[in-house]
Amino acid sequence: MRTAIVSPKVAARTVLAGMAVVGLVAGCSPTKDGTPNPEGTSGAPTSGQRTVQFNPCTDLSDEALRVTHVDPATKYVVTDAPRGGVTARICKWDSTQGPYFVTVSSTTATQDEARKNDSLTGLRDVTIGPRSGLIYRDKSDAGNLRCYASMPAAQGMFEVTVGWRYGDPVTGDVCDLAVEHAKQLEPYLPK
Repeated sequence: MRTAIVSPKVAARTVLAGMAVVGLVAGCSPTKDGTPNPEGTSGAPTSGQRTVQFNPCTDLSDEALRVTHVDPATKYVVTDAPRGGVTARICKWDSTQGPYFVTVSSTTATQDEARKNDSLTGLRDVTIGPRSGLIYRDKSDAGNLRCYASMPAAQGMFEVTVGWRYGDPVTGDVCDLAVEHAKQLEPYLPK
């Protein structure tokens, strides 16, 4: 097993990437009969609410990861609850093609919810394989170091994020890279 030493900048970037997805999910709080859960109650899915079925941390094969040019040995778990109903499972890997990482999220949030999320910007429709994709950025990412490419899933959506490493100059369009990785991974994701 490989142990990685993570710099404070890398740790902060990873937290921010995870927060964007978790923020999207949290921003769309669970409801009961159309009424939001009272503050302080559990946001965990209950009977009748969506829950993540596909887990990118365990269900993406090494073959799929190699197809999208990430190193399977560099897996970093952003969030993956050990049991129970969850609204998001998120893992990231280092790219073998540049100074960036690729994060794959499986979430109960939907593209419609992403469109309504005030913290997202630059929303554009794209095609990812046979799916209707959506790309966007987080407004808090002043350096435009991350871009998200999402596609619908039975439980909500899958989101493929490309995050450039701080201190390395960004070359090319980060959103184009996110779409490229999403297209490579799409055949390995459930419909």
